[in-house]
Amino acid sequence: MDINPQDTAFVVTDPQNDVLSEKGAAWGLVGDKILEIGTVEHLDQLFSSAKRNGYDVVISPHYYYPTDQGWRFGGPVEQMMHETGMFARPSALSMEGFEGSGADWLEQYKQYIDDGKTIVTSPHKVFGPQANDLVLQLRKLGKTKVILAGMLANLCVESHLRELVEQGFEVAVVKDATAAPNHPRLGDGYPGAVVNFGFVANSVITTDEAVKAMGATPARP
Repeated sequence: MDINPQDTAFVVTDPQNDVLSEKGAAWGLVGDKILEIGTVEHLDQLFSSAKRNGYDVVISPHYYYPTDQGWRFGGPVEQMMHETGMFARPSALSMEGFEGSGADWLEQYKQYIDDGKTIVTSPHKVFGPQANDLVLQLRKLGKTKVILAGMLANLCVESHLRELVEQGFEVAVVKDATAAPNHPRLGDGYPGAVVNFGFVANSVITTDEAVKAMGATPARP
C-alpha cells in the first residue's frame, strides 16, 4: 500500500477521555491494554507525523445526546455506554460542559485536533461510520486510502475498517495505536481484532512503520 499525502488520510476513531484517560468511564476495561501497548503515546506520534508531513487528519468521534437514552434495545457494549454516560453531551447544539468531559479529546491531542485544519465528522452512533459523514468527507478530499487508528480495536476501529473497505478505500490499520476492552465475561477483544485486521485490511502496520511511511514522501506545500 503506497502511503502519500495526496490520496491518503489519517483517520482516528474516538480519541476521547472516556476511552483513553485514567479518569475515563472505560478505563477499568481498557487501561491495562492501553498501558501495555503504549496506545496514547503511539497515537501522539501518528498525529504529529501526519501534521508534519501534510496529511489530512479526520476524527470520527462518538457522542451521545439525551435523546439517545430513548433507544429501546442495544448490545452489551451499547448498554454499558449508555449506563455509564460514556461520550455524553447535553445537546447536539451545545458545547456546554464539553471541556474536560469524557466526550472531550484527550488533552495532549488538542494541539492537533483544535488547529483549525483537522476535520471532525458528525458522530458515529454505534460502532461504524455508516451513520456519519466520514466517507463523504474522505471522498470530497479526493482520498482513496486511509491510515486508521484509535479506539476501540474490536469495536469502532474494526467496524470503521470493514465499512471503509466495503466503500472502496484501501486501509492500513496501525495495530499498536489502538486497544480493546478485556472483559471478565466477554473476554479480551484485542487479539481477535488484530487477527481480523490481518484478514480484512490492505495493510497492518506498527506506529514506527506508519511514521516512516508518512515521512517518506515530501510534505505538501
